[in-house]
Amino acid sequence: MVHFLNNDTICFPPVEEANEDGLLAIGGNLTVSWLLEAYTHGIFPWFNSDRSHILWWSPDPRFVLFPQELKIHRSLKQVMKKKIFTVSLDTAFKQVISECSKPRRQAFGTWITPRMKSAYIKLHELGFAHSVEVWYNGQLAGGLYGVSLGNAFFGESMFTLMDNASKIALVTLVTVLRRLEFALIDCQVYTDNLKHFGARFIPRDEFIRLLTMSSGYTTLCGSWSHLVAGDYDYMQCIIEVNA
Repeated sequence: MVHFLNNDTICFPPVEEANEDGLLAIGGNLTVSWLLEAYTHGIFPWFNSDRSHILWWSPDPRFVLFPQELKIHRSLKQVMKKKIFTVSLDTAFKQVISECSKPRRQAFGTWITPRMKSAYIKLHELGFAHSVEVWYNGQLAGGLYGVSLGNAFFGESMFTLMDNASKIALVTLVTVLRRLEFALIDCQVYTDNLKHFGARFIPRDEFIRLLTMSSGYTTLCGSWSHLVAGDYDYMQCIIEVNA
């Protein structure tokens, strides 16, 4: 059953009432309060093709990546060993989300509308949303962004302008989250690429149980730029992931 939300009252129905595609509700707003309430309960927003209403989703099963289960394939390890990229955190959030909002090849339009961009930029300014940037010769080559609450990270989108750049961003994120003892990364939507990195489906009720446990941890708000040094060592990253 899909619910229609009152735009003035922040209240989501139980996730168990989502339809078979995972659509739970329509309407509401994209304020910080609405977004934080949604993520806390395992719900995320997405626009449809006409962009007129916000759609709120909670699919079952849920596609997640547990940081301790990250897989780095041999070909990517070889790229990492060359150290042709540099990485940073929270230094170019607006640029990352703008690149993510551009239509993909063979796709029409984008779900990251101006309203979505404004909402997540506000989350970033308040210290809840974070970006990973991958640079090549001083130019942005790829990256990703998402939301952090408790010890859970909710991945929103990634982009790449060079081969392997977004993969480097993901490995960087997971390595940092492992150090911080995060429990999971919510991938939201299945992709073959994320599956190759070790992401897998879990039942929604298990996902909600993990989120409930996550809420007991203090959210690491503010800039994460200090978590990755300028001389970030990819070899150490590989060692940590394989440990």
